[in-house]
Amino acid sequence: MASLGRWLMLLGGLLFLVGGLLVLLARWGVPLGRLPGDFVYRRGNLTCVMPLATSLLLSAILTLLLNLLARWLK
Repeated sequence: MASLGRWLMLLGGLLFLVGGLLVLLARWGVPLGRLPGDFVYRRGNLTCVMPLATSLLLSAILTLLLNLLARWLK
């Protein structure tokens, strides 16, 4: 049960770091959510946002980070 607690703490710390990184990127003016390939549909009172390019970019970055972390923990 102690190893589960360690994994949850590690995951929480990782999420905290990723959130902090996203806040810093927003302050520096990096246009996450407004990349080419992010679709916005507006009609009347309806706005639908599909951040396809941002999702793919974040997925690739997180995959690399998690693979490095998994190799480091072995």
